[in-house]
Amino acid sequence: MASPHSLVPQGSALRLPIARMRSVFQPGEVERKLAKLPEREHDSLRSTYARMLERGPERFQVKPAGVPDMSALYDDLPNFTEVLDDVKRHVALSQDSGDGLEITPMLLLGPPGVGKTHFARQLAALLGTGMSLVPMSAMTAGWLLSGASSQWKGSRPGKVFEALVDGQYANPVIVVDEIDKAAGEAQYDPLGALYGLLEHDTAHAFVDEFAEVAIDASQVIWISTANDERAIPDPILNRMNVFEVPAPTREQARAIAQRLYRAIRQEHGWGRRFSPEATDEVLDALAELAPREMRRALMTAFGNARLAERDTLTADDLPRACSGKSRAGFLQ
Repeated sequence: MASPHSLVPQGSALRLPIARMRSVFQPGEVERKLAKLPEREHDSLRSTYARMLERGPERFQVKPAGVPDMSALYDDLPNFTEVLDDVKRHVALSQDSGDGLEITPMLLLGPPGVGKTHFARQLAALLGTGMSLVPMSAMTAGWLLSGASSQWKGSRPGKVFEALVDGQYANPVIVVDEIDKAAGEAQYDPLGALYGLLEHDTAHAFVDEFAEVAIDASQVIWISTANDERAIPDPILNRMNVFEVPAPTREQARAIAQRLYRAIRQEHGWGRRFSPEATDEVLDALAELAPREMRRALMTAFGNARLAERDTLTADDLPRACSGKSRAGFLQ
């Protein structure tokens, strides 16, 4: 069986992204809305319109120049091979044409801590665009995505509007984190805006309920994360490619820990005081942790080893939780 790395053309390298400008709203529509506002009301809405006109509608629409070498991502995220393969196919389709990069919305299913949000950040870096996180588990209002009517006190635009109007890119990565935790009341569906946003055709004219101006959200790269798909409405699921992301195997977890050890050591001046590689006992202990917990554990261990005036980490330097049961679980 061919290695997933074989999908990368030999000699391919990450190059500067190709960028062109794309209008995300029509200034004339904003000017008309602004002109109709009463002079002594709607200060927040007036400020929003003024900011839109000041910044202008043009945003960068970016894509990689050529199919980049993603081998480092395959190494860093060994349990995301299927997802990375899908991204690479979409990147390849966008090459040698004037088309923008179009990635089918994706849902990443997996236990907490396996690296779903980290993957989204790495994807945004790979594509040369920005990333916005929408944490549905912490949502206190149903209008987090779509904004709230300016008639309500304290209302404001939603996260989609902010990413496109206040951001730099027409095609940012927007992560709907823990979409299965979105709790809506009968009179309002907190995921209602996604029905149109996840459809390429209708996303061209997304209307935020605060600004009431059409925004082109058709180029947004959507990533949703969840632990359990059963709480997600079928019409939302049907609009996304669903990927089950497993917890790393023990060997994959050890490899992730070793790469993280090297990265932390290289990122800091004090790193030169320590051995170039982590010991087997340290890797075995770190492998009991979810990937997102490894960095914190290593930073604690480096500090403990420095206090003990040692240049090699031991398992005893790690937090006691490392000797406990894995929180992410492992594939055997």
